Amino acid sequence: MVTNRNELLDAAGIDRILTRIAHEIFERNKGGDKLVLVGISNGGDYMAVLLQHKLQDITSCKVPIGTVDIAMHRDDIASRRKVVVGKTEMNFSVNDCQVILIDDVLFTGRTVRAAIDAIFELGRPRNIQVAVLIDRGHRELPIRPDYVGRSLPTSRAEDIEVKYGDDRVPQTVALVRMAELSEACA
Repeated sequence: MVTNRNELLDAAGIDRILTRIAHEIFERNKGGDKLVLVGISNGGDYMAVLLQHKLQDITSCKVPIGTVDIAMHRDDIASRRKVVVGKTEMNFSVNDCQVILIDDVLFTGRTVRAAIDAIFELGRPRNIQVAVLIDRGHRELPIRPDYVGRSLPTSRAEDIEVKYGDDRVPQTVALVRMAELSEACA
């Protein structure tokens, strides 16, 4: 049961953050040579499309984009009752590329680790950089994002919720405090 929902970003704020991240990616990678964007399914893939458009505005080049599904690379796969496998789609080789791995929310780092494993099954990139809209802390693995929209430290009784419109464009980012979790932590 949700006791509190606090909107932190609206669509305009999210757009400004993605514009900034696109400029940071362009500057750090000295343009777009051998640059590819890979979004993690169900959030990161939507962000990747938006970053692709923003990078195209900056560079006048269309940066290749792909999607990686991590279902079979999760470290908790044995304990899950049902594993829903999505589709990894990349119409390019990652060999010798600068891969920008994109997700909407970074939490423990386990999703990013699984995505890196999935990418290495496809080839050997020159490097992998991580871009996230929100970094909420609580890392369990030594994963650090290279590009962060916003750092929002949270408690375990809180969650970050990114709401998407029908067009898959993020509309809001909210901090949600769950009643059951907050009572357990009290």
